[in-house]
Amino acid sequence: MSDAFSLPIGPNGKSSSSHESGCGKCGDCSCSGDSKNHRDDASHHSHANQAAPSEKTAPSNDALLTPDEHVLSTLERDGSRRWLRPKLSMGDWWKKRRVVAYILMVVFVAIPHLRIGGKPVVLLDLVSRQLTVLGKTFYPTDTLILAFGMLSVFITIVLITAIAGRAWCGWACPQTVYMEFLFRPIDRFFEGTSGKGGKPKANMGGIRSVARIAVYVVLCMFLAHTFLAYFVGTDRLAEWVRMSPLEHPSAFLVMAAVTGLMLFDFLIFREQLCLIACPYGRFQSVMLDEQSKIVAYDPVRGEPRVKGKRPSSKPAGDCVDCNQCVVVCPTGIDIRDGLQMECINCTQCIDACNSVMEKVGLPTGLIRYSSQDEIARKPKKLLRARTIVYPIILLAVMSGFAYAVSSKVGFDARLLRGKGAPFSINNNGSVNNSFKLRLVNRTHDDQNYTITIDQPEGVTLEVIQQELLSLPPGGNVLVPLSVEFKPLLTRGKGNTQATMVVRDESDHSDEIDFKILGPR
Repeated sequence: MSDAFSLPIGPNGKSSSSHESGCGKCGDCSCSGDSKNHRDDASHHSHANQAAPSEKTAPSNDALLTPDEHVLSTLERDGSRRWLRPKLSMGDWWKKRRVVAYILMVVFVAIPHLRIGGKPVVLLDLVSRQLTVLGKTFYPTDTLILAFGMLSVFITIVLITAIAGRAWCGWACPQTVYMEFLFRPIDRFFEGTSGKGGKPKANMGGIRSVARIAVYVVLCMFLAHTFLAYFVGTDRLAEWVRMSPLEHPSAFLVMAAVTGLMLFDFLIFREQLCLIACPYGRFQSVMLDEQSKIVAYDPVRGEPRVKGKRPSSKPAGDCVDCNQCVVVCPTGIDIRDGLQMECINCTQCIDACNSVMEKVGLPTGLIRYSSQDEIARKPKKLLRARTIVYPIILLAVMSGFAYAVSSKVGFDARLLRGKGAPFSINNNGSVNNSFKLRLVNRTHDDQNYTITIDQPEGVTLEVIQQELLSLPPGGNVLVPLSVEFKPLLTRGKGNTQATMVVRDESDHSDEIDFKILGPR
């Protein structure tokens, strides 16, 4: 596999830095790099030795080490920020991504408003410690279900990456979707570039700059409110919007913080989130193999690169060295350098290259969705270790998830031992144990519950507050219970096994095994 951390090198193996056009003997001159035209005289570099002998001479630019490569595609060689304004290539792949992106935006905004059986499609209620997915509510006690669910998501991501590479990054990641199909088009509108890339054509001072930031603020606030709806629900959010922020300061601060983070990300940090902060690009080195689909340049067909008219006497590849694949890249890399951590598989270089190939009358696909083995002209292997083992593991985990969900009854019952002494002796000589039953109604209807002791015989159960056994949908109560029995049951061991049965109106039942304690 190619080095996942290789960085952009210019055409024909030269550095792509703007310093390349300089003479190479100083860091700030602008003379031609051609040795024939270079004035190699003392006056041309006199700045390197003008200090008096008695003074401590500062190191000249000649003495400084010049890096052979960019540390990051968003950094200049002097360490300053390199602001990327990529050109837009509106090819077939871009049109497909645009459709997917707009669908995902609509889905993100719509999901908090959708209901199934009166419950939200997705709601992560942190205050009540409840997770609702597709109308089903899960609680912290559903650890097995939550574990199976998270494992299923993780293995699915690993499987998709092994087969389709970084399809998530280029097609579905919120950072890519909103950056490339919402905020960057806004930049192009105000800067007057119309997707041509490069520096702004319009004057970005004054009202244009203020208007652009104002649009960013409005959109980020809207997205922040939508994000908040996933945690508090649309009904509660609608109430808060109509109220003063002072009446719900915590929620308002969360919304303001999310808005601020989004503004920082989309206005300032931008593509650096993918290059610096997101760990997924680094994980690709272990999740990809040589058969995984990636956006790749075909060096066998493209090399050697020839700019301009193609010579008949020398071998020439199909790459015309137009650099269009570089100027359209939203992360600023050169796809011709091979597999790189910065590549998000956005397919912009594919569209740009195909457009050029059509213009010069050459076959398209010089840059294409392929694999490292296919590029090296090795046979394609659909069945390999990862594509066999991952689906088997995923099937096993999802089967466990389905069983755990289907075996859940319409209520939760959990028995807790009361505080204080483990048991007490009544005046009539019987032994008493105190318990509390945590009861949760998972259904969409009102439910009445009954509680009985199945075994052993001779044990009497008393519900202290009988009215607590009637619960509304989603109801959650703690029912105090008293268990009374004769001391003969625990004589010799100090405890004995018992079974409590909880039933609802639908005759669903849950058996709880517990121990009653008494004198030896």
